[in-house]
Amino acid sequence: MRAGATVLGAVHGAALALTVAGFAGTLWNGVDEPGNALAFGVLIALGELARWGALPGEREPAPLASAGALAYALLGQSAGGTTSHGVLQIVAVVVAGGLVGLVPHIARGTGPDLDHLARRILTVGFAALCFQPLYNAGAVTTVLGHGPSYALFLLLLLLLTALCDAVLAALMLRARKGYPYGPLLRDELRALLGIGSAVCATGAVMALGVAVAGLWALPVFCVPLLLTQVSFRRYTAVRTTNRQTIASLARATEIAGYTPPGHARRVAALSGAVGRELGLSGTDLTVLEYAALMHDIGQLSLVDPVPEGATALLPAEEQRRIALLGGAVVRQTGVPAAVAVIVERQADPYREQPLPARIVRTVNAYDDLAAGSAGGALTALERLRLATARDHHPEVVESLARVLARGGGVASIGPVPPG
Repeated sequence: MRAGATVLGAVHGAALALTVAGFAGTLWNGVDEPGNALAFGVLIALGELARWGALPGEREPAPLASAGALAYALLGQSAGGTTSHGVLQIVAVVVAGGLVGLVPHIARGTGPDLDHLARRILTVGFAALCFQPLYNAGAVTTVLGHGPSYALFLLLLLLLTALCDAVLAALMLRARKGYPYGPLLRDELRALLGIGSAVCATGAVMALGVAVAGLWALPVFCVPLLLTQVSFRRYTAVRTTNRQTIASLARATEIAGYTPPGHARRVAALSGAVGRELGLSGTDLTVLEYAALMHDIGQLSLVDPVPEGATALLPAEEQRRIALLGGAVVRQTGVPAAVAVIVERQADPYREQPLPARIVRTVNAYDDLAAGSAGGALTALERLRLATARDHHPEVVESLARVLARGGGVASIGPVPPG
């Protein structure tokens, strides 16, 4: 955790230093092309005003502001005339516009966290530093001219900037959560194929359009990204509704008195943390979350509830029967078939299970045992370790222990002795 705090401190410190340098340099030297600076500053502010709230762990949802910031960083000409703004002014305009647009969100308590702000500042600074010195020195136009090669050069810079942002995002999430870096980076790179690619493409088109048509190009080229943003927002709303529906179905066992309150939520949260620890990412984590929420739905078929809902203490055949009934119910809910497979196979011997089913089985057993034993978490982990011959995969048990030791679950424990 100390190393993570050091990483975060270094990133935030670098962003703060760049911001201070940007404002100091701009105040000292004055603002070059005030019209361009004002237009892009207003665009960034409007983009921040139009952003929507992200789900936990998702990327910063301000595509219009991001595209505007990248376009200003890669702006070499305006209406055929060469620009002269530098890296420091770009940083100052981006930060000023962003802060203005964030005021209403901060007033409502929904402003972005420091990690998002630091990433925005550093990635824009990276793009400007790669482009502006070369362009102002005449190296870009001398070698590439203003044809297709110049456009490809901008796209290459945007690709490098997107990679820089993905590396930073994964690094900062690793520092905060302690998850393996590889899967986090894969998630960020995968996100570039969605709204990230639209942001990069729009940033390049804006810079090229302003170079030819002037600032009138900005509102024209904002329209495609705004339409994309609306579509993505609808997709996010549908996904959120699906998650809420599944969470409501999962609570049926609690309302009926078959499982303790909060059991499904705890198993889902802890399963997700263990899944990240074991390298799952993207869609695999979503499927794991849904399966963990609905893993006990088969208990509704029982005439008499299991005491405290602790299916981990039942005979293997009874666990298997409940799991199969649960899978049959899940298949009727419209969720991906992979969710039903995990629910059905959670009671199999671990050597026959896919990894998500192993995780759900072990985390469910941990929650059952921790709630029902006098020793709590440590006793539950010890019992899981003793059952690694057949019921629980040793790697999953040790990953669970590491997550709990870091405080990464709903219930955490202190330092865990080695298995």
